[in-house]
Amino acid sequence: MKNKIKNTILFLAVFSLVFSACKDDIEPVIEQLNFERVFSPIDLTARIRNLTTVELSWTVSDNVDHYVVEFSEDSLLFNSIVKTVEVAPDEVPFSQLLDGETQYSARIKGVSAEGLEDSKWSAIAFKTDPENIFYALADGDVKATTAVLKWPAGSEVTHFLIMPGNIERTITTEEKAAGEAEITGLTGETSYTVTLYKNTKHRGEIEFTTLIDLGGATAVYPEDDLDAVISALEDGGELVLFPGDYTVYTGTITLNKSISLKGLYPYDKPVIHVQFVLEDGVQNVTIKDLEMDGTYLDATEVEVVTDHAFQYNTSGVDYGSLEVIDCVIHDYNKSIFTGSSSIVSTIASISMDNCVVTNVLTNSADCIDFRGGYVASLSLTNSTFVNCAPARDFVRLDDSSGAFPGKVSNVLIDHCTLYGVSNNASRRILYVRFVENTLTVKNTIIVATVGYYTNQDKSSQPDCSNNNYFNAAGFVSGGSEVSGAKFDLSGNFTTLDPGFVNAENGDFTVTNQTLIDNNVGDPRW
Repeated sequence: MKNKIKNTILFLAVFSLVFSACKDDIEPVIEQLNFERVFSPIDLTARIRNLTTVELSWTVSDNVDHYVVEFSEDSLLFNSIVKTVEVAPDEVPFSQLLDGETQYSARIKGVSAEGLEDSKWSAIAFKTDPENIFYALADGDVKATTAVLKWPAGSEVTHFLIMPGNIERTITTEEKAAGEAEITGLTGETSYTVTLYKNTKHRGEIEFTTLIDLGGATAVYPEDDLDAVISALEDGGELVLFPGDYTVYTGTITLNKSISLKGLYPYDKPVIHVQFVLEDGVQNVTIKDLEMDGTYLDATEVEVVTDHAFQYNTSGVDYGSLEVIDCVIHDYNKSIFTGSSSIVSTIASISMDNCVVTNVLTNSADCIDFRGGYVASLSLTNSTFVNCAPARDFVRLDDSSGAFPGKVSNVLIDHCTLYGVSNNASRRILYVRFVENTLTVKNTIIVATVGYYTNQDKSSQPDCSNNNYFNAAGFVSGGSEVSGAKFDLSGNFTTLDPGFVNAENGDFTVTNQTLIDNNVGDPRW
């Protein structure tokens, strides 16, 4: 028994010694990693903002006091460092104004707050867009044969290139100092592009259209009887309306000839209170730089609201083109463009560009409403539509007469802003029933509607790209429960809040930077 006790004691003693020896060999638990240098910036991206400003973004690391950013005028060679900047972690993303139309590289390293070595460089290459130092044109700067262009006084500039004509025009020392030059010898009613250079480098570009050179056009003044002047005009004639208010006591002007009606000044549009009725004899009509107001005072001074802005009124006619350009149109009871179900005619094309249309109420009608006739091409571009078809269809090409078998309608909506359009759960932006029609909607903002694209079997699936839908769920898959509804299936749309500056008062300026970068919506905003 004594031997057993001794053996047990001896075993415990030996085990204790072995355990103590092993314990000395165990590495201590690592509670933190120690590095000799700062982590290099990762996820580095470069995005050009406003032509010549680069926005650099990267993942910020702990224990960084600041970052050093170097810019070089090359592609990842860093042989020509032109700018070095220190950036605090809370200043990321970081923006830097650079020269336009220039290849750059940027490299970034982190500097420790705790004495570690600087990180290795992370680098990226990018190219800025051509800059534009031209000031916006003011009212009166552009006339029929001249244009006054302005830029920051004293800027380094050498010459203009004027297109069309490929004319190089030197900038004088006096013009350079003043930041202002007058371009002369232009042609009336012509679109020009002027590029500003410093030697071979672009410094600005501006586009404008010269005013009407009356030439053979007929001048019209507010005190004239507009209806009588149009009646007396020859087929194919042109009228130029001076600023002011034009009232036609019947509220209607009949067009039975090809005609052009244009405002003299784009910035001071004449206001006409009319509905145009297009009858047999019309081929081509151009309406430009006018404000069309659907309300007017009749001969008894009672206010009347006109039904339509443009109404096709004759069957069996092959109408040509109707162009509405740079106009403001508002307050019509029914439609912008229409032909009643009894009007069975062909219309080659209707186009609306750079217009603002508000309060087309579609009472017992649709906003663009052709039921019996055939419109081969409908184009709505660079325009804004507000409270148009508030509870009806926006575009209705119905083919109700069945008189045009095999005909195809092409509908384009591009770079438009639609606010409160077809705002009804059973209403469509596109109700087009000509078989094999082509429906294209792109670069467009659709906001504040419970409508959707279409649910017609004869309406093609819309070809959509680069659109944005906000408070407009019916335009994306699953957003509408209407049977047969068609959606935007492109996969490249967004659903961002545009951040309109003041939609209630008609200011649809977009403040969402992503939408600005994506160039979505009416360009005026």
